[in-house]
Parts: sequence; C-alpha cells; structure tokens
Amino acid sequence: MAGKSVAIPRKLSVYLYIPNIIGYIRVLMNCVAFAICFSNKRLFSALYFISFVCDGVDGWCARKFNQVSTFGAVLDMVTDRISTACLLVILSQVYRPGLIFLLLLALDIASHWLQMYSTFLTGKVSHKDVKDSTNWLFRAYYGNRMFMAFCCVACEVLYIMLFLCAEKQTDDLIDVLMTSARQSPILLVLLALSLFGWTIKQTVNVIQMKTAADVCVLYDINKKQGS
Repeated sequence: MAGKSVAIPRKLSVYLYIPNIIGYIRVLMNCVAFAICFSNKRLFSALYFISFVCDGVDGWCARKFNQVSTFGAVLDMVTDRISTACLLVILSQVYRPGLIFLLLLALDIASHWLQMYSTFLTGKVSHKDVKDSTNWLFRAYYGNRMFMAFCCVACEVLYIMLFLCAEKQTDDLIDVLMTSARQSPILLVLLALSLFGWTIKQTVNVIQMKTAADVCVLYDINKKQGS
C-alpha cells in the first residue's frame, strides 16, 4: 500500500465537480428568475422551483460520483439562503404586514449561520450532524432526508404560492390565504400541507438557533475554565 500514490484533485478540478457545476447553473437560474419576477411570474416560479429541486440533484451527484466538497456544501447553503432571502424580501413588499417576511428572513439566516459556526467549534464535518441533540424534532428533521425534504419543499412552495397569488402591493396576507383556500379543494390541500411543513421548518429554525447559541456559549465557558 505504501507504494501506491493517492491522486489528489487539483483546485480547478474541484471547481469543476459535477455537483458544483449544477450549483453554478442554480445561481444563473436564480439571477434570471429574479430579473423577470414581476414581468413573468409563472416563468419566475418555474425557474425558482427548478433551482430549488437541483439542490437535491447536486447532493445526489456528489455522493454518486464521490465528489463531495466543502466548497460545494457552502455554495449550496449560500445559494439556498440568498434565493430564499430575495423571495422573502419581495413578499415583504407585496404583502401587509411585510414585517412578517423580514422576521422570517432574519430567523433563516441567523439560525443557519449560528448552526454552521457551532459546527466548526465542535469539530463536526456537517451542520446536519445533530445526533447528540436532546431535541427529538431537531434530530428527526436532520436525521430523515425525506422528512427534511418535505419541510423544505413545503416552505418554498408556500412562498411561491403567495407570490403568484399577490395581485397588488397592498395585499393583506390573511385575506389572500383565506381567498386562496376557498378557490378549490386541491388548492386548499396544497396550502394546508405547505403550511404544515412550513411550521415545522420554522420551529426547527428556532430550535437550531437556540441549540447553536448554547454551543457557542459553552465553548466560551470551557475555554475560560481551561485557561
């Protein structure tokens, strides 16, 4: 074994990993989508959702072709956070009260940023490694890919639905939800499922933020005790 040399990928080859190329395509799709979001809502929604689905595709490719990379993981998270943030900012401008969407934006960024930072402090490889958490919902969310995928898809579908339903820049959020629910049974079921998944995801975001904050505080306490 000592005589065998292990091939180390060059920097350019990592940038050209298949999942990373998919990540670049996602960024381009989002740029086009937000450029036409008000002129062509349906095309925007299609591009936005396809980009979101590609998040799962690039993860599958990374595992399939053994092309998992830290850069790819960061690219994915940054793309997800920025695209969701942009959509939430748009929703805050077309609905009243818009503060709700800005608070959701703050929660999304704060919880994920703290989770990533706490991951580095504890020496874990992935921010999804929460097996040692005492919260069952937190473990279930990150421990079951299908459950997490459902919650993420539900959240994004809800935001897309709200954007498609908005007709003017003074729409009341509750009124639009109630009107949409009354339009058809299928839309009512889709809205109910989306709200259910959205509620779970926001709950997990709160748990994640508190858990990660505790890790940061405990790190400081242990550091002072060891000095």
